[in-house]
Amino acid sequence: MKAHVGTDLETGVVHSLVTTPANAADVTQVDGLLHGQETDVFADAGYQGAARWTRAKVRWHIAMRPGKRRALDTGTDKGRLIDELERVKSRIRAKGEHAFRVIKRQFGFTKVSYRGLAKNTAKLHTLFMLGNLWMLRKRPQLCGV
Repeated sequence: MKAHVGTDLETGVVHSLVTTPANAADVTQVDGLLHGQETDVFADAGYQGAARWTRAKVRWHIAMRPGKRRALDTGTDKGRLIDELERVKSRIRAKGEHAFRVIKRQFGFTKVSYRGLAKNTAKLHTLFMLGNLWMLRKRPQLCGV
């Protein structure tokens, strides 16, 4: 199975979660990940073509496929500029990946426990909620405490 998450850029908090079988394409889940208040969306290469899958009016910043990036000629100004742009996108996307690190390292979730998507989805919802609390533990003003 795959877990697709939508996260807040400033806090890294997960606001939406969609799970799919492993053979489903990432780009088909775009509508389930957007909450409607976004202006910019940063995504990995699996979401190329996402603008065609949704009606959301946002600016898309989707990573270049790894093979195309390796093929860049960084000896030219244009190649260096494109490579630096990809680095910036990657640094921004890393904030969203932090939620996965929390549930793997803090809560030990590295493999699914159950058969079937429904039970594993319920467990992931719980883990990401706990992960949100973990990430906000030193920011009581954001937790409402």
